[in-house]
Parts: sequence; structure tokens; C-alpha cells
Amino acid sequence: MDMNNVNIEEIVKQVLSGMTGNAPAQTAAPAASTGIPKTARVAVLTEKEHFDIKEYPIPPIGDDDILVKVEGCGVCGTDAHEFKRDPFNLIPVALGHEGTGEIVAMGKNVKVDTAGKPVKIGDKVVTCMIFKDDPEITMFDLNKKNVGGADVYGLLPDDDVHLNGWFSDYIFLRGGNFGTTFFNVSDLDLDSRILIEPCAVLVHAVERAKTTGILRFNSRVVVQGCGPIGLICIAVLRTMGVEHICAVDGNEKRLEFAKKMGADTSVNFMNYKGIEALTEAVKEAQGGHLADFAFQCTGNPKAHANIYKFIRNGGGLCELGFFINGGDATINPHFDLCSKEINLVGSWVYTLRDYVTTFDFLKRAKAIGLPMSELITDRFPLEQINEALQTNLAMTGLKIAVVNK
Repeated sequence: MDMNNVNIEEIVKQVLSGMTGNAPAQTAAPAASTGIPKTARVAVLTEKEHFDIKEYPIPPIGDDDILVKVEGCGVCGTDAHEFKRDPFNLIPVALGHEGTGEIVAMGKNVKVDTAGKPVKIGDKVVTCMIFKDDPEITMFDLNKKNVGGADVYGLLPDDDVHLNGWFSDYIFLRGGNFGTTFFNVSDLDLDSRILIEPCAVLVHAVERAKTTGILRFNSRVVVQGCGPIGLICIAVLRTMGVEHICAVDGNEKRLEFAKKMGADTSVNFMNYKGIEALTEAVKEAQGGHLADFAFQCTGNPKAHANIYKFIRNGGGLCELGFFINGGDATINPHFDLCSKEINLVGSWVYTLRDYVTTFDFLKRAKAIGLPMSELITDRFPLEQINEALQTNLAMTGLKIAVVNK
């Protein structure tokens, strides 16, 4: 093939067309409601650790706008950080960005989603990043830069619209120059749709890991941290055909679930004193070998400092645990990086193309029997939003979701 004559953008468009346009989708059911109410309930974080359920008028639907009746939304660690500490200085704010629902009204100009798939009343949708501040990041940008400057529904400053987050009865998706991106996912069940956003984080992380050229079918991989992110990481690796996965965590129940998600071995760090003993345990779990590649999913600086010890010379590491500032980690650049020639990549959220890939990942995970829906351990109605966030902070379950009646 003459690479000088290849149109990369056209190839990507053809690939996305195959992923989103040609495969038969389920026919969406008609909108459940017979009419659109004049007002909607919205969970507004009015102070730290407290939501109030407020009622706001539903704005008129413009020619490029979409009104979505919310079916459910996952509780993200970011929501928990905002709930507890307001690190983004957004209070008052309508939270919830892992949401999904049904189109009940849309403007006359809305014909297709961000990937070019037709949409109509009754279709199920999810939102992705908002790129109004950085038009260079598009569906066809070949990851030239990450999405650090993007916005997202559920983390927007409050304004006169108010229906800006998925912890609500309805969400108002703005068209025109606002930069909204959304996808028709009518062929996925509700649990899968609630999991799209966190799964996209891991699809992106694994794609970043693949850029090192180290991660392969027969790689020995360590995943450190078996919360929802680490467990989904294991699932993504397993769907790719990676079989030698060692899960590391301090919670035995989570390690048991890691096995169900595709890990073949596990190590409970609570059973070992000191990094040398823990490293030997990880090595033994992998047949006497250090890992070819490792994923650090905890957001704990000490865990980051430790994970280098689990990796072989010339191996790779993807760090994705620090969405916000979790503090400094202390490593020895000679022993941990230089002398071992570790290939280190960072990963932070996802791209639009990762979102589209995630839809296929969820279908594949279900097809091979991975219990993705079991990740959602607790479901709360909107009026119990405070309990939902407190349950997330207590870490008594895995994935917490707010599901509307």
C-alpha cells in the first residue's frame, strides 16, 4: 500500500461507519411519556455533602437542541470528590456525567448523532465531551492532543438552563455552537449504557498502553487497584485476549470479583509486609516472572511508587489513577525508570473515537460472559441522591447508580 496516497480521515470515517452505521440496531420504543411536563426535578449540590432536589422549567426546544428523559446515571469518583470537597469550585451545580436516557423532543435540525448515525424520538443516547473551547479535537483527530480543555454535562457551572446534569428527570442537550457530542446507543441495555463512560476511560488507557508496543496477547499484566476502574481494566484486557492478568488489591471480595472479570491470579497486599515481600508474591503469582505491563488504577501515591517493582526490565506502565491531584509519589529514577528502561504512559479520560469503540467492547464483554452488570451493586432513586453519594464514599459496593423510576 502506498501510504503517501492514503487519506487517514476517510479510513477513520469508513471504520466508524462500520461500527455505528451499517450494523442493524434495535428499533427504539416510542417515548414512554405521553407528554412533556413543564418542569423537571434536578439534584443540585447546594453545599458540600448535600444535594437539594429542585424543580426548574423545561426550556423551549431550539432547532438544534435535544431533550432527554433520564433513565439512569452512574456515580463517578469525580462526583464523589465534588460532593465531599468541591475541588472544582462549582457549587451550586447539577452533577452526573455517566448518564443515559431517551430522546423525547428534538429540534428540526437534529438528524444524526456525532458519529453520523440517524436519531429519532425514542432513541437511547449518551453524551460525551463538549468541545466548544477546542474545535481542533474532533472525531477524526488522531489523538494529537488529549481532551484536557473539554467540558462535560454534569460538571458545568449552573446557569439559567439548570438541566445540565444527568442526576435529574430530564437533561437539556444544547445544539449550535455549544459543542455538544452525543451518541445513539439504542442497541445497548440500560446497565451497559450506564457503564459506557467509565468503560471509555479504560478503553482509552489500553489504547495508550498499546502505543508502547509491549502489550500483546501473551503479555503478563498486573492491574493494581480493583475498584470499578481496575475491574473494568481487567475486563477490557480480557476481551482483547490477554489471559495472564494478576489483580492486586487489599480487599478479598474485590479480588474474587476480579477473577470473574478475567484475572487468572490475584495478590492481597494486606497479607505481605514491605514492598520486597509483596513483589515476590506478585512474581510468584505470575509463574516466577515480573510483569510485562502494569496498570496503576488506585489514585494512591504509595501504590504508584510500588508498582515499578512489579515490572520487568523493558516493561511498560500505564498510570491512570490520578484524575485529580492525589499528592506526590516518591520513586527512584535510576532503579525504577532508567536502569529498567520502563516505558511509561499516562492516561486521562478518553476521545470521541474511544467512546465508539466502547460500545463494541461492551457487546463483546457480554458475548464472552463477563458479568459487567454485576459491577452496579447499588441503585438509588433520584430522591435518595445524598444516600447514593455517601454509599460511594463508604466504598461498601462497587459501582453506584441513580436509576429513575
